Amino acid sequence: MKLSQACLGVLLLCGSLGAAALEPYVHADRQAAADLTGQMARVEQKLTAAGFSVVGRHQPPGLPDRGTLIVTDKGLLEAVRGAGIMAAPLRVGVSADGQISYANPEYWLRALLRGQPEVAGRLGSSLRERLGQALGAGKAFGGNVPAADLPDYRYMIGMERFETRAELRDLASFDEALKTVRDNLAAKVGKTLKVYEIVLPERRVAVFGVAMNDSSQGEGWWVPRIGADHMAALPYEVYIVDGKIMSPFGRYRIALGWPALGMGTFMGIVNAPGIIQATLGQVAGASPAN
Repeated sequence: MKLSQACLGVLLLCGSLGAAALEPYVHADRQAAADLTGQMARVEQKLTAAGFSVVGRHQPPGLPDRGTLIVTDKGLLEAVRGAGIMAAPLRVGVSADGQISYANPEYWLRALLRGQPEVAGRLGSSLRERLGQALGAGKAFGGNVPAADLPDYRYMIGMERFETRAELRDLASFDEALKTVRDNLAAKVGKTLKVYEIVLPERRVAVFGVAMNDSSQGEGWWVPRIGADHMAALPYEVYIVDGKIMSPFGRYRIALGWPALGMGTFMGIVNAPGIIQATLGQVAGASPAN
């Protein structure tokens, strides 16, 4: 009888762990209202003091009084391999009214460090604790996704997963791919702008944050329609593995950042994934610049 009860307890525990859900963002402590530049400077100071390296700042046109700080960390950089370079940046959303949030590290690492669940869980938990100590550990928000589903996450049947990423261009070498992306972002093709770059040349991987500043087709068009409180989802990425320049499909990347999005709202930005792909194609030099 005691053995049966113990076995039942183990089964229930395993079931609860398997069903555990994560949300993509965490509320930080609210700050006093201030102009956005000053607000971002204060948050940046806290992140730097906590040992994070700030690699970029993003203030999208069309989203007044909102911005994103992008940081990374030595332990995180040591963990990324191949397409996992997508997990290298951590994003913190900042609003002039004092609302601060940050991407939940475990959520994003479980989705992007596919095949490394132990690393994603351990490192994600450690990073969340550090972010909480630096900025405040409030309530998670943004939509529940079972942790076990994140490595193969997709919004619904028929939509893309992480492994169905878009290959924008295949060049002869990592150095050529890196130069191509750098040059095109410097030239602001497709009304883009480089937000950050993280390059690990010894592993031949890199990731770039890309601001899409077109007033009618960029982030200022589609983000407010689906929830600008998810600022820690931005900016979008293009990444390099060896000579391949790639990006996550829009119907995957947007859904991963807004998993609670209703289908009706999603359909309201139905053109956004294609626009994003075309814009990043210009960054990769695969299509003509406007």
